[in-house]
Amino acid sequence: MNKTPSPQAIQAWIQLHRTQRQLLSTVETALKSQDLPALDWYDVLLELHKAKGDGLRQFEIGEKILLNKHNLSRLIDRLEKNLLVERHQCSEDGRGNRIKITSEGSSMVKAMWPVYSQAIQQNFAAKLTEEEAQTLSELLAKVLPVAQ
Repeated sequence: MNKTPSPQAIQAWIQLHRTQRQLLSTVETALKSQDLPALDWYDVLLELHKAKGDGLRQFEIGEKILLNKHNLSRLIDRLEKNLLVERHQCSEDGRGNRIKITSEGSSMVKAMWPVYSQAIQQNFAAKLTEEEAQTLSELLAKVLPVAQ
């Protein structure tokens, strides 16, 4: 195995990061233009929505979300302040909490998805064939540290 990445690998790395930053910025702009919260709110709310009534522990949310995990506590505080989530004492650990989505939180997920979906379609999906999207997904799966 080489000790240094090839120029092609370095270029792919740079393109991957530039593309991710640009696409996330585009989604954030689309959400903001519709007076919707930031994408990290959607990311957390979606995972809680999928968990249904059981909710998730904060560390479980951190393991599932797609975006940066730092400041997750503060984000959950903001979601709670906006009545989108509730904290409930955890039965398996009296010191911890389970975070559960409220009906308002579920409504917010449903309001945000069409805008997010359209941004994905216009800025990503429309630029790739189905085969290219599949190939890209397979290539990226090769570099993930664990199966997602």
